[in-house]
Amino acid sequence: MTYVPHTEPERAEMLAAIGADRLAALFRDVPEQVRFPKLNLPPPCSEMEIEREMHALADRNFRADPSASFLGAGCYHHYRPATVDYVLQRGEFYTAYTPYQPEVSQGVLQALFEYQSMMCRLTGLEVSNASHYDGATSLAEAVLLALNVGQGKRDKILLSPAVHPQYRAVVKTYLGGTHSAVVVGDEDGAADLDQLTSRLDDRTAALVIQNPNFFGQLEAVEGLADLAHRAGALLIVVTDPIALGLFRPPGVYGADIAVADGQCLGIPPSFGGPHLGILTTRMVHVRRISGHIVGETVDADGRRGYVLTLATREQHIRRAKATSNICTNSAACALGAAAYLATLGKAGLRRVAELCFHKSHYAATQIGKLDGFTVNPQAAGKAFFKEFVVRVPQPVAHINRRLREDFGLIGGYDLGGDYPHMPQHMLIAVTELNTRAMIDKLALALGLITTSRAVPQ
Repeated sequence: MTYVPHTEPERAEMLAAIGADRLAALFRDVPEQVRFPKLNLPPPCSEMEIEREMHALADRNFRADPSASFLGAGCYHHYRPATVDYVLQRGEFYTAYTPYQPEVSQGVLQALFEYQSMMCRLTGLEVSNASHYDGATSLAEAVLLALNVGQGKRDKILLSPAVHPQYRAVVKTYLGGTHSAVVVGDEDGAADLDQLTSRLDDRTAALVIQNPNFFGQLEAVEGLADLAHRAGALLIVVTDPIALGLFRPPGVYGADIAVADGQCLGIPPSFGGPHLGILTTRMVHVRRISGHIVGETVDADGRRGYVLTLATREQHIRRAKATSNICTNSAACALGAAAYLATLGKAGLRRVAELCFHKSHYAATQIGKLDGFTVNPQAAGKAFFKEFVVRVPQPVAHINRRLREDFGLIGGYDLGGDYPHMPQHMLIAVTELNTRAMIDKLALALGLITTSRAVPQ
C-alpha cells in the first residue's frame, strides 16, 4: 500500500497558491535531458569500478589535508585523535536511536550524561542539554529561552554585530516566524559593546555577544553581565570551546546562557556539516531549555542509571506544548566531542588552545611585516585567539585563487560579503595543525602575490 498524503484537490489548491499550472512546472529548471524518466544512465558497474570512480571524483576536491588551510570563520581544521572515530563507529552507538526507553539505552544515556557534564565544566554553567544541530541553532534556541523568561513583556534582543553573521541570520529567521520580537544592535556593522549596552532598557530580553568574537578578538566582558542584569536582561555568550581551555568560561563572568559550535571538538569540517550545537545555562532555566536532558538516578534496586528527564516525550513531538520546535539533536557528534575531551583531558585541551594562540600570533606578526598588509586594522593591539583580520592590498577572492592554484594553500575568509565596510579584509584562522613552515609559506605567498613577482618553481 502506498502512502499518498495529498488528495488531487489539495494538490490543485497548492499549485494555484504558488502560481503553477501543473506539478511538472516545479521541475522546469531541471534540464529536460536529465529529467526523470529520461535518465540516460550508463550500465551497472561492479563494486571495484564504483569505488575507483568515487576516488577519482574525491581527488578533484581541494582538501585541507595534505594542503595547509587557513580558513575558519566557524568551521575549523583541528587534529582528531583516533579514539574519536573508534568510539563513534562502535556498533552500540552507531545504530542507537533517541533513547526514550532507558532500559535498553543505558550506554547512550550515560555517554550523553558525560557529554553534558563536560559542557557544564567547560562553560562554567550548571546545566547542559544533549546538543543541538550547530552553533547557530543553539543561539536561536537561547534567544527563544530569553524571550520565554521575559514572558512577553520583553521583546528586544540586542545582538552584537561581532557575532557570527550566519548565527545572526538564523536568529532572525527563527524570530521572523514565531515571535513578534525585534532584533537590534547589528544594523551598524561597526558598533562596539559600549554602543550596544547603551541601548539596554526595560524591553530588552537578552544581550548577545561572542567571545572570542567572529574576528577572533577577545571582548572586554568585565561588568557586562551586571549591566545586562540591572536592565533585567539575560547575557548570552557565543564562545569557542577550544578557547575555554585557556580563557575564563562565560559562567565565571556572569553569563546566563553559553552557546557554541562544537565542530572543533573532534568533528571533521566535512564541507560544513554535520556540526554540534552546545547550549548550557543556569539551573533556574532548566525547564525552559530545549532539546534532550539526560539525568542520573537510581533504579528500584538502588543501582545507578540514566534517563531523559525534566521533559516528557510530548515536549519533543507536540509542537503546541513545546518550548521549541527542535525535536532531535546531534547525538553522534556530541558523543564524538565527549570522546575528544576525554582523550585530551584538561591539560591536553589547554595545550591545544595554547598552540592555537601562539601560532596565530606568530602568523599575524609575519603577515604584518608585509607591505600593504595591516593586521586587525579596526582593533590594533586588541588580544585575539586563533583568528585575526588582515586588510590586504588586492581583492580577497583574487588572493585566495592564487594561493590555491599557485601555492596549494587554502586562504582566509572574505569579510567583505558580510561586512560591506570591510572590503579587502581577510579573516585568517590558525590552529595547532598549522606548522611554522606552513605559516612562513603563507606569508611568503602573500608577499609574492601582491607584488606580482614570479611564482617560485
